[in-house]
Amino acid sequence: MNKQPKLTLVGAGPGDPELITLKGVRVLKEADVVLYDALANEELLDYAENAEKIFVGKRRGMHKFIQDKIQDLIVEHALQGKHVVRLKGGDPFIFGRGSEELKYVIQKGIEIDIVSGVTSAIAAPASYGISLTQRGVNESFRVITGTRSDLKLSEDVEAAANSNVTIVVLMGMSKLEKIVNTFIAKGKTEVPVAIIENGTKKEERLAVGTISTILSIVNDKGLSNPSIIVIGETVKESANLYSQLLKQKGQVL
Repeated sequence: MNKQPKLTLVGAGPGDPELITLKGVRVLKEADVVLYDALANEELLDYAENAEKIFVGKRRGMHKFIQDKIQDLIVEHALQGKHVVRLKGGDPFIFGRGSEELKYVIQKGIEIDIVSGVTSAIAAPASYGISLTQRGVNESFRVITGTRSDLKLSEDVEAAANSNVTIVVLMGMSKLEKIVNTFIAKGKTEVPVAIIENGTKKEERLAVGTISTILSIVNDKGLSNPSIIVIGETVKESANLYSQLLKQKGQVL
């Protein structure tokens, strides 16, 4: 007898497989089918011992499945009476299109559940002790996407450059030069910048500079996607912490 069709949207966390939630692990163990993204650590699939695993990752210039196809796959498997788990990197509601997929399957009469994930916007900077808020420095932070769905620079970057809050940019490495030029146009050349590549993973790397120097530093170190960009005074204020953590990780700036 078939089970009730069900989709559970699960946040896989920022990359370190230990940063998935306990609930996320339990749901993976219960899954019949797992559709997973490129940013979800494949080690997590070991929890889904009895499930069919389908890669549906989409990265810039390498779109294996378009969004409509992913949603059709979810519905196809769920309507066979299966528990489908959609495993997304980070948190599925932070630039993860999670709500789009849920709205689509609800229209098909499919039961849904949601398991939040640890977002890389916070976890990647934290892995090097970089605080996004700090008493006496700033009181808030802003998370924005560097690249819109049409691949243009987000208009939110200019708005962010007009503020004094900590800025966290996801999916922004391909637009780093434009982001830097936006801040330079505002006269903010000495604002501290940190870039964390592969945050929380074993191969993670850190680059620290200012708006005026970060492009050359990134070029010298060869940093690329997936990376998180952090812009703000809390980067400088966290120097003692990231210096200590770099030593413990056996890394140098």
